[in-house]
Amino acid sequence: MSIKQLIRENAQRALRIEAAALEALERSIGQSDAFVDCVEAIAAGSGRLVVTGIGKSAVVAQKIVATLNSTGQPALFLHAADAIHGDIGMIQPSDLVLCISKSGETPEIKVLVPLVKRFGNPLIAMTAQQQSFLARQADFLLWTPIDREADPNNLAPTASTTSQMALGDALATSLIALRGFTSDDFARYHPGGALGKQLYLRVRDLYLLHEKAVVPGDAGLSMVLLEMSAKRLGATAVVDEEGRPTGIITDGDLRRMLERKQPTEWHLLKAVDLQTSNPRFIRPEAMAIDALQEMREHSITQLLVVDEEGRYLGMIHLHDLVREGFI
Repeated sequence: MSIKQLIRENAQRALRIEAAALEALERSIGQSDAFVDCVEAIAAGSGRLVVTGIGKSAVVAQKIVATLNSTGQPALFLHAADAIHGDIGMIQPSDLVLCISKSGETPEIKVLVPLVKRFGNPLIAMTAQQQSFLARQADFLLWTPIDREADPNNLAPTASTTSQMALGDALATSLIALRGFTSDDFARYHPGGALGKQLYLRVRDLYLLHEKAVVPGDAGLSMVLLEMSAKRLGATAVVDEEGRPTGIITDGDLRRMLERKQPTEWHLLKAVDLQTSNPRFIRPEAMAIDALQEMREHSITQLLVVDEEGRYLGMIHLHDLVREGFI
């Protein structure tokens, strides 16, 4: 067997094993009310969901906490080893505790679980072993059935952590659906990232950052050049007497026109001769992500912003969207 074949077959084998684990997980949710009962308990609680684990399960726990917090469910990560050395004080009386462990039998878990039970906090177990110490002590059991790990030696946490991660996502998405968490809510939790900006940033937030590049239709070439240079947008709108755009002149329009005309004719050129008629428009209340889609669809870098009456307000440039992290 060649090295390439060895790599390819092992990768495909790992993916088949992990896919089988996810299929088993999906079946287990459909065959029992345990998952539903757990989601309802979390949704009904007034406190946080404290998620804990050890080793690779602790890494999964951190990811689950991050997903829950970003989708409206207050959550807190607590490392199981730190918990039994004082950090258990982070758990408040109204909190629920989710403990993640493939075996449900690790020493740290066996020490932590009785402490949680003594505090009276509801305990959720996420484990692959239904008869483990953790599973037997839990108020709610989230079973992650797996036949084996995906690595050749059946040792490294692979299929088990994939199932844990997926089940955490299932928890988060179920809570989103149960609470009616919307894209507007999501944007409130992600105001600084590009993803959040896609959900709240509008054209009006961007075009007002620029001076209004505009010339009348009878403007000469020198006036057009001065306007484009002064406003630094690489373009200017051409408007009629009522302020409605009749076209747009870009750097490319200028170059193409000047290539076609003799230098002796340049002084005769007017804005209407240089413009591209029927430019693309967008309204100020449109989402900025829609402006990007419009630019991509028509292979352009500027859009003219117009009001309800079709009057020119300003211009949004592709660079605005690049600056905001959309690209």
